[in-house]
Amino acid sequence: MKTTKCTLIAEEIRRTIERLYLRMKDRFPESNLANVCLELHTIAEQTPETVEWIVRPNNWLRFGTYGFILIGVLVLVETLVQLDLPAGGLDLAVLVQLVDGALNSVVWIGAGIVFLVTLENRRKRNRVIRAVNRLRCIAHIVDMHQLAKDPDSIAEHLFSTPHSPRRVLTQYELARYLDYCTEMLSLVSKTAFLYVQDFHDPVAAEAVNDLEDLTTGLASKIWQKIMMLPTAAGDRPTTPADSRGAGEEGA
Repeated sequence: MKTTKCTLIAEEIRRTIERLYLRMKDRFPESNLANVCLELHTIAEQTPETVEWIVRPNNWLRFGTYGFILIGVLVLVETLVQLDLPAGGLDLAVLVQLVDGALNSVVWIGAGIVFLVTLENRRKRNRVIRAVNRLRCIAHIVDMHQLAKDPDSIAEHLFSTPHSPRRVLTQYELARYLDYCTEMLSLVSKTAFLYVQDFHDPVAAEAVNDLEDLTTGLASKIWQKIMMLPTAAGDRPTTPADSRGAGEEGA
């Protein structure tokens, strides 16, 4: 049976982020949340280049590693060939000295080989972690924007204090604002997955998984607010304007 490989496409994610940004600007032209989405869009534009750098083999580094391994093997062989063995044969003391010297050489050469062999993977891993941390910052900024968006703010009995945040959103607008936050968090995790889609490193994958757990938790918290909106508004009936807005595709 023929199977189809399922992959995320960076360009499609970028277009989705762009549409989300335009939707935010249309509905909330003065909101800073749209600027956060624009920053996410900038990251998405840079992602294909980052992904290409991660999956592209570093041939110069690999050739250097192979050359070091070859030199190490030649040094060991040359050392063994030039051993000046006693004419009367090996006694225990001489044998211990030879083994100790050989082990020291093997350890140092082996450490150099391990360092060079893992260097390429460690450089790529660090690149992934830096990119993921940048997206993690976006997720936390989105969470900061939704903190003051309380479902109780649309209730008629709300009493504001002099230091209360400015609350001007209707029930429908608040629902759309919170929904935009959840969409952006989802796109943050999708963008992060692109870094490890073709780079199978456990540490890098764990960093991406941690980010996905973060965005999922934040989105769940926001959806709890959305589910509370009808109750907070006193089950207010939907107005004709809300009905038109709710029917908009991709609103």
